[in-house]
Amino acid sequence: MGAVPSTPRHTSTTAEAAEYLIGTFVGEKSFPLASDFWQKLLELPLTLRWSSYPQNNHHTRHLAKILIHLSWCLQEAVRTSGAPSVVYLKAINAVYFSSVFLKYIIENPQSDNIEELCLSLLENEPVPKDFMTDQRIENLLMHNVLTFLGSIDVSPTTSLLHQELLNFMLVAMSTQLLSGPTPGPKDVNPFLDAAMSQESLLVSSVVHRLLLNYIMRPRLPSSTAASYSIFFEENQPGVLQRVGSAAANFVLLPFNYLVNSNSEGSRNQLADCSLHVLLVLIHYHKCVVSDESITDRSDDSASTDPVSKVNTYFTVNPYSKALENARDIEFDRADIEGNAQNGPVVRLPFASLFDTLGMCLADETAVLLLYSLVQGNSDFLEYVLVRTDLDTLLMPILETLYSASRRTSNQIYMLLIILLILSQDSSFNASIHKMILPGVPWYKEHLLHQTSLGSLMVIILIRTVQYNLSKLRDVYLHTTCLATLANMAPHVHRLSAYASQRLVSLFYMLSRKYNKLVELRDDKLQTKAISTGDGLVEDMSAELQIYTDFLRIVLEILNAILTYALPRNPEVVYAIMHRQEVFQPFKSHPRFAELLENIYNVLDFFNSRMDAQRMDGEWSVEKVLLFIINNCRSWRGEGMKMFTQLHFSYEQESHPEEFFIPYVWQLVLSRCGFSFNADAITLFPVDMHANKEIYYDEMNTNQNGELNEQRVQFDP
Repeated sequence: MGAVPSTPRHTSTTAEAAEYLIGTFVGEKSFPLASDFWQKLLELPLTLRWSSYPQNNHHTRHLAKILIHLSWCLQEAVRTSGAPSVVYLKAINAVYFSSVFLKYIIENPQSDNIEELCLSLLENEPVPKDFMTDQRIENLLMHNVLTFLGSIDVSPTTSLLHQELLNFMLVAMSTQLLSGPTPGPKDVNPFLDAAMSQESLLVSSVVHRLLLNYIMRPRLPSSTAASYSIFFEENQPGVLQRVGSAAANFVLLPFNYLVNSNSEGSRNQLADCSLHVLLVLIHYHKCVVSDESITDRSDDSASTDPVSKVNTYFTVNPYSKALENARDIEFDRADIEGNAQNGPVVRLPFASLFDTLGMCLADETAVLLLYSLVQGNSDFLEYVLVRTDLDTLLMPILETLYSASRRTSNQIYMLLIILLILSQDSSFNASIHKMILPGVPWYKEHLLHQTSLGSLMVIILIRTVQYNLSKLRDVYLHTTCLATLANMAPHVHRLSAYASQRLVSLFYMLSRKYNKLVELRDDKLQTKAISTGDGLVEDMSAELQIYTDFLRIVLEILNAILTYALPRNPEVVYAIMHRQEVFQPFKSHPRFAELLENIYNVLDFFNSRMDAQRMDGEWSVEKVLLFIINNCRSWRGEGMKMFTQLHFSYEQESHPEEFFIPYVWQLVLSRCGFSFNADAITLFPVDMHANKEIYYDEMNTNQNGELNEQRVQFDP
């Protein structure tokens, strides 16, 4: 039972002994769980390149056994409370072995259900007396991995093990890459399922730790010497001397990351990896089958004939719930005094989280975290809305949208939806016009001096629509931009001259697109007799209807400003007067007529007074604007029709997983050094000739409607 292979008789170096033991590990002979072989293996200094792979796991069950030993090592590491010891050496070796070989088996599957993982011991396997043979190994493992992550603080002593465990988590959860984009009951994700089954207190502690890692961004040991001193005594070489084989190309050492990185100031591997793990966890959806028996009792005399009906449903994700229920640590005392939540609650420093997100929004994973928070956590959304320094978040968002041509379409969508969610609050719409920016150096098309944050937001949203018209041509993007502008409109205050001009130009841009569609449709209708393309005409008519709706929304935006905020926005009046000819072709349009009546009511008011006023010389821009400002004081809104204010709200579809699960893994693959066998990926389309680190850039992101889970609704 305790047999262990003796090292080669003529072995004179540690490397040869290590190579022999690793070869034995992947070989045909099976070693019992209690064999001394495992202790020798886990105490190895890994200094060689591996050329062998676990081809005999079905017979030896060595993967299951190394995972059990990893669990035991983590239990002992938790008991030592972070004290440096040989326990950490064994734990790091165990997690490293586990990561390498688990990754190899996952990305080289021999069957659809990954049977070759063999996460169980053989029935006749001898085990220690205290080992419960009926426990699932993946549950035992994930409980101990998550317990260590959630209960042991990150310190110079523990940081390397924390990092390796986060790497292992990504490897273990990568079984999702082998599933289709729509989760189904046949998907096999044993480690994710085990993570979902943990008790709520442990789940909350893990979410808390991952977010704290992201916020605090702890630095790992910056030199190999420092790292060695943590884990090894008597100057022994150790596990930090990693290998560079194909099997081990994912698990990158933290200190190697620091040595090779050119952006240490902006990147933090432990923080980044913590966020990747969190995003995978909170967006996981397990699909299960529910068998219901339906009995037809319409005829009491008839015999009972149960009819089997099979339904599928998604189980509750405890990590997503923990994030949604996270609370600001500043309100901890108030909750204790009488407003306590049922069950464990994640307590976070919202102020630090807000500032960290503001610094990191150039990264797409930070954008996805911000989206998850403002969309799902009402407390965090409320916290954001009452901050007086909204520019901390808005400026990086607007700068990213400004450079939309260099961003992924998914990132643009996420940012626009965040703005839409924020714009649902009237106090937000009012406060952004009170914050004056001295300058916007990254905006190159026009000098923006002493511009309000609200004016800049209007400018960037309109610029995004213009970009979409020329490049993406996506209806959802148009809808989201216009919905946000509509929410902002009644609260506009002192909109800048440039923003006002762009707002009128927005109507002109959309009207040109509308007119082109009308011409194309009419041309097709004229040639219908000789054409079989009736479907094309229908498609063009549908697109024409969409742009009719867009034009109406823009007119409603202008109406809302003129109806509720005209005296405060003379520049908007000036811009409408300056380009009033763009509205003329639509005065008789049945969808626009009533809205244009209000605009022409305003034009008539100011035009008539301007005609009546004698002027010496020409009307300059300054004189016209001064005239508008003076006459705004006498504006009473007479003759204006009052329309119900538009208010758009964002609603996530009931099954957003079809977008988010592939999206999260595209981000993980592109950012954490996690290379994966492209042939095995079925979660999303992969360009086999593309660089593996830019899978998500090469993907046809418009397949399946891209952001089908994004929906903008009118409030009733």
